[in-house]
Amino acid sequence: MTCDLTSNHRDSGAPGNRRARRRSAGTAAAVLLAGLLVTMPAAPADAATVSVGAGGYTTDLPAGASGPADSTGAPVTPKVTSAVTAKVPTNDWWSSLAFQRYAGNPYSENLYAHPLTFHAVAGGLEVGYPTTPGIGATQYDYAHARDLTLGVTGLNAPRTQVDGWSDWTVTPYWSDGARTLRATIGHGLPFVYATPSGGDGRVDFVATPTIWADRGNVLGATVNGHDYALFAPTGTDWAISGTAATVALGGRNYLSVAALPARGALDLFAKYAYSFVTGTTVSWSYDEAAARLTTTYTAATSAKEGTQTGTLLALYRHQWQATSDPLTSYTYLSPRGTMKLREGASFSTRQTFHGVLPSLPDLGAYDRARLGDFVRQEADAADPYKGAGDTYWAGKALGRLAQLVPIADQLGDTASRDKLLGLLKTKLQSWFTAGGEQFRYDATWGILTGYPASYGSDTEVNDHHFHYGYYLMAAATVARYDRAWVADGQWGGMAKLLAKDANNWDRSDTRFPFLRNFDPYAGNGWASGHQGFAAGNNEESSSEGMNFAAGALLLGAATGDTALRDLGIYLYTTQAATIAQYWYDVDGAVFPAGFAPDTAGMIWGDGAAHATWWTGNPEEIHGINYLPITGGSLYQGLYPAKVRAGLAEMEAENGGPAVEWRDVIWQYRALGDPAAAKANWDAGWTSYSPESGDSKAHAYH
Repeated sequence: MTCDLTSNHRDSGAPGNRRARRRSAGTAAAVLLAGLLVTMPAAPADAATVSVGAGGYTTDLPAGASGPADSTGAPVTPKVTSAVTAKVPTNDWWSSLAFQRYAGNPYSENLYAHPLTFHAVAGGLEVGYPTTPGIGATQYDYAHARDLTLGVTGLNAPRTQVDGWSDWTVTPYWSDGARTLRATIGHGLPFVYATPSGGDGRVDFVATPTIWADRGNVLGATVNGHDYALFAPTGTDWAISGTAATVALGGRNYLSVAALPARGALDLFAKYAYSFVTGTTVSWSYDEAAARLTTTYTAATSAKEGTQTGTLLALYRHQWQATSDPLTSYTYLSPRGTMKLREGASFSTRQTFHGVLPSLPDLGAYDRARLGDFVRQEADAADPYKGAGDTYWAGKALGRLAQLVPIADQLGDTASRDKLLGLLKTKLQSWFTAGGEQFRYDATWGILTGYPASYGSDTEVNDHHFHYGYYLMAAATVARYDRAWVADGQWGGMAKLLAKDANNWDRSDTRFPFLRNFDPYAGNGWASGHQGFAAGNNEESSSEGMNFAAGALLLGAATGDTALRDLGIYLYTTQAATIAQYWYDVDGAVFPAGFAPDTAGMIWGDGAAHATWWTGNPEEIHGINYLPITGGSLYQGLYPAKVRAGLAEMEAENGGPAVEWRDVIWQYRALGDPAAAKANWDAGWTSYSPESGDSKAHAYH
């Protein structure tokens, strides 16, 4: 989750506790619980309502509400060139290029593509390759530090715009009227591919470089201890003067710059220096019989001179661990550990999908009468939604109630089961109908936002995957018992539309960008819509990201929608690997030496932090990556030793066992030490209050 801070540095402020703070209920729907009916208010006469099956959404901004805005509250529109016609991705590693969060910065915040880092300025593109981490008590960072600036002599652009993008690249654009620059950059690309016009190509180093290779149009230069290669058109010559290197392009408009893993790699890089990456594509397929996910990453290239095709790609740890494609011996450092270099236009990873249970089975020795009492306390509560008034808290309420439905069914308590299903339908139908609790589509940005909004889900486009995963899980639960209700022509159409807003898998559906809340190359989600931070973008609750994936695959499986199911499998399987590596460092190979914590509460573009957005409480730093506990949480049990180590760290930091999120902690402990977890429950169940998204019935079960 990402909230607005007082500046663009990640440590500049701390918003309130989003998990513990209870917003007041605010719903325009009159819920008649006895009959499980909903009376919806009529939409205003001038409201633009779009029907989706039995429900729909509005295109009008609700009275008093806001859409995407800068830090002063002023509305913003995408900062793009006329070449752009598609919906701009928010929530990406480069989104600050297009979403101007701060009125005084029309260029970008720091951009972490790995292994390179970037920052757009008036004169062009700053480039860095940070290799020495800053390490504090609770965080580490490989912060952007300029090694050089790539530009055009005399360029002084008033702003930077986005001229295009692909699945993990972006092309920023500068123009001052006389000079222009386009530069394609991306995850895993050791090159920057530039097309300047109106002047000489120019590289300004942060200090006088050491030139160790000079082939006229090819330079090998070292600055800040980092080796770079500069490639200009054949037949041209770089001129060095102090800290600047310039080249007269002679009517040709291309040059590239690369960070070298070693000086001996110069010839390899020269081979691909003019094979410019023009686009990148991720695709996935699921072999159900083998339970095997195959993900393929492909870069399209165009030769600026010669006939060379293909490129060089640096693979993240979670990728090279899962590929059998050959790699070179060259490596890079990154905040995610070692990246390994591959020669070629594509590579594939192959991973086992371990499955997701729609609910935990009816196993174990327990008091069925006690469990039944716990279930009925929730089903018969005067306010079963516990005052939920916005998309996040309504989602938490839906998630809590959805987990109780199969428990009631296992107990044979069909009355409570059906009442709980009715509560889910009531709340979902309220949100899935325009008016009151509702969703609004913003065609300018391609965003479907729930109102009342919360935690910047409206103005900052934060956390849509965190919020909407609960709705998908609730709809998937209903689907197990009432397939007709979730038909696309009934209420399932709206549920799938929420899935598309957060992670659109259908490239032909141009209403939304492709995979808004998931970075296909980095393998994790990003929570901030605008990416307006010096540390890049961030992702806190990896487990709520997994809740979205589990909800998508369960809803797809329950409704026969294999495309949605396979999206969920792709997200779930990929994130299971990245969570293990980048949040938990299960191999001890990612966190830099000297970083004391055993786990990260959140990751950033430049590193990771043992922290949350709202508190330093160890229970919540750890627990935010556990909740919600569902049948989709069992991936955490793939590394039971890490479960035990993480909880030992939490208790050491806490000065003892959990006292707040006890049920979440106990359930997580069951994946690493079930006997201890059961002992925790036995000793404490009479005296604790459940975490707001959980219940005693669910924890006991």
